[in-house]
Amino acid sequence: MEALKQAFNFSDFQRFDLLVAGSTAIFLLLFPLLPHSSFAMSTLIQFLMFSLYGMGWNTIGGYGGQVDLGKAQYVGIGAFTTAVMLIRWDIPFWVSMPTGMFLAICWSFIIGYPLFRLTGHYFAIATIATSLILKDIFEVWDFVGAARGLEISPIKYTSPDFLRLIFKEDMYYYYIILAFFFIGIFYVNWFRKSRLGFQLRSIKDNEDVARSLGINVHWAKIKTYAVATAFVSMVGSFHACYIKNIEPEDTMNLDLSILIALMAMLGGAGSLWGPIIGAAVLIPLKSYLKEYLGAQVGFVGIDLILYALIIMLISAFEPRGIWGIIEKIRQRRGK
Repeated sequence: MEALKQAFNFSDFQRFDLLVAGSTAIFLLLFPLLPHSSFAMSTLIQFLMFSLYGMGWNTIGGYGGQVDLGKAQYVGIGAFTTAVMLIRWDIPFWVSMPTGMFLAICWSFIIGYPLFRLTGHYFAIATIATSLILKDIFEVWDFVGAARGLEISPIKYTSPDFLRLIFKEDMYYYYIILAFFFIGIFYVNWFRKSRLGFQLRSIKDNEDVARSLGINVHWAKIKTYAVATAFVSMVGSFHACYIKNIEPEDTMNLDLSILIALMAMLGGAGSLWGPIIGAAVLIPLKSYLKEYLGAQVGFVGIDLILYALIIMLISAFEPRGIWGIIEKIRQRRGK
């Protein structure tokens, strides 16, 4: 009960923040009822998915200060677990999703134990290596479709099928990922005030001091890494049912890992709203620039160029990301 109270307690945020958050929540809830295009709906689903990816990354990368560039491997584990269980044994999404999360957590413990003996850029490089190795294994593993991947055929099922998450209309997918999004916010709000959250921030500030206070630094990092992987794997399972055609090259590549890390870092790593702000900026930018300037005008790669410019500008102005800029403006106004 105490954990539930903490999850719903946002009293440490300013009233303006809560007003913006509440208005955004109402907009998201009502969006399918407003006039919209299928492209806008698809973009919002992508925004919600990447917000959740970012929240997962933020637990270990933001609060723990460990730069993880291998999150795509957990997207793949979740996506392929759901696809395999549905295609081969007709097991519903609501069973395969927690199974995928369990497998991802097991994998995170296996690789997390040696990885967290490393620090700094050595840790980041090692996460990339493990992700690429797993991707290579999946690309030659026939059971999961090897390099060609797996395809969930919606024709086999009667839509809407809530058990298997097979729908013709995107609105159903939207509300399911929106429910995950709200659960994710409440969970992270509890996590940052939990004992593990405080331990992690102490470790980020100074590992030696945290160790002298009796915190098991290695174990705290491994547990948080497991939390982060569960988040990412959950969205990976949703991704499999939503996209329906998954390949190791799409779901487990390095670009996806970097994009996940970028969302949280751009928005503000180590803050509750950072990953959401980062996804709100980068996902629409990516989608609309690619569609209008890339596909229609022919400026191929313009989205990547603008990404780089935005990142350079924000990094030069405020390394804590957009949320850091907001806080800096507030401090100046308060003087």
